[in-house]
Amino acid sequence: MPSEVSKTSWDQIPMEELSPGIGRKMVSGEKVMLAQVFLKKGAIVPKHQHHNEQITYILSGTLRFWIGEDQMEVVDVAAGEVLHIPSNVWHKAEALEDTLDVDVFSPPRQDWLDKTDSYLRGKG
Repeated sequence: MPSEVSKTSWDQIPMEELSPGIGRKMVSGEKVMLAQVFLKKGAIVPKHQHHNEQITYILSGTLRFWIGEDQMEVVDVAAGEVLHIPSNVWHKAEALEDTLDVDVFSPPRQDWLDKTDSYLRGKG
């Protein structure tokens, strides 16, 4: 029985430019998705929510998150730090400096796979 294990290199995955200052690369399995997100200083990820559980690990730089529909909770996440965002929690982010983060989603973000994530593409 052949293995369904797969291996790839981030260098082999093309960068998807979402908007000025935000790009990403992603790998998805059946139940989990891993993405590198590249944000230039000042880049904004607009307020949104999703049913997917999210873990964000900052490799370099710093992201400021506004949490909740009212955005009253503010959390800065710097290199080496991890933020867990439960399902359906409203959040927004701004890159305080050039930032590389790794996001893990479960289940995978279907809107990212379908490229219907208009909130990231400056279309809503």
